[in-house]
Amino acid sequence: MIIIGAGAAGLMCAITAGKRGLKAAVIEHNNRPGRKILISGGGRCNFTNIHTSYANFISANPDFCRSALAGYTPDDFISLVKEHGISFFEKKLGQLFCRSSAKQIVDMLMRECTETSVTVRCGEKVISVKKDDKFSVITSAGDYEAGSLVIATGGKSISKAGATGFGYAIAKQFGHSVVDIRPGLVPLLLGDSDRRKFGALSGVSLSGKASVKGASFEESILFTHKGLSGPAILQVSSFVREGEKLKVELADRSILEKELAEMKSSKVQTANFLSAYLPQRLIPALLEDKICTMPMNRLTSVELRTIADCASGREFIISGNEGFEKAEVTCGGVDTAKISSKTMESRLVSGLYFIGEVVDVTGWLGGYNFQWAWASGFAAGNALRV
Repeated sequence: MIIIGAGAAGLMCAITAGKRGLKAAVIEHNNRPGRKILISGGGRCNFTNIHTSYANFISANPDFCRSALAGYTPDDFISLVKEHGISFFEKKLGQLFCRSSAKQIVDMLMRECTETSVTVRCGEKVISVKKDDKFSVITSAGDYEAGSLVIATGGKSISKAGATGFGYAIAKQFGHSVVDIRPGLVPLLLGDSDRRKFGALSGVSLSGKASVKGASFEESILFTHKGLSGPAILQVSSFVREGEKLKVELADRSILEKELAEMKSSKVQTANFLSAYLPQRLIPALLEDKICTMPMNRLTSVELRTIADCASGREFIISGNEGFEKAEVTCGGVDTAKISSKTMESRLVSGLYFIGEVVDVTGWLGGYNFQWAWASGFAAGNALRV
């Protein structure tokens, strides 16, 4: 078979097929395999999440990923990592990282390819694909022919790692539809008025909760000169659209109200009191100067409610995001309605498979997208026919 794309999904598919004795050629337009693996997780590769379930993924068909994820679990990939002697650690929330370098994961996959006689050809750009009796793939370095073709080209996110969205064109060529391509796990932009007010806080971070349309994530929130970022924001970014309201909770309102009631007779300035709950630089952006500098024993009941309202959180109108250049993943992709959830094979074209990020399955931040790559690649690699 021919596999286009030597990323996480493509290499896993090739290795799985190779272990079954099948002959596989992996074609990669970058000059080296696993470019996105190498830059992931700050160079340490957050290669899976031990809490992975289908609920950690976004898709037009939320159940599509169930079968593949059940067929190849985080424990399966962890066993492979251990077999190759790679040391790793859990950072938080089930996220597993290499203790040394992401290069260890790429080296592991390439050793597995060598042991299973998989051919990986880098620096070859695919020019065209067609199918007669077999699939023909014409590249900048030569022509290939095979009975099966696997599209593992990834999405449009992180162009510096070679992302192009090429796989979507191939899908459409063979009659597949593509669902709503957009940046995911990406910093969000604020409108002009909020940007003027909060842009000066670039670098300020705190623990909080970001919510939109029933999706809610509680983790760090970072203010940038353009808007909002940090893990909680990246998580919710896959759910929020331009023009929608994003609710950001900054401090626990119930605790704040209780403490405010107890401070009614205090001469402590409001800003000094709130500094126990919020970063000092953030407070003047949330409250008027006169309230910030006023002793708490001079505050009216209305002003105390205002403090509770503003300090506990607010709604931001999202004007957009920082695009595919800054997005960690691509939301949307090849419509799963015409793909087998068990084998990843096209229901329209026999022998054509779609795996990894090119498919309309997007994971949360924290190793879930890699687990989908391993699982979907494994599913296709086991299904490919001799």
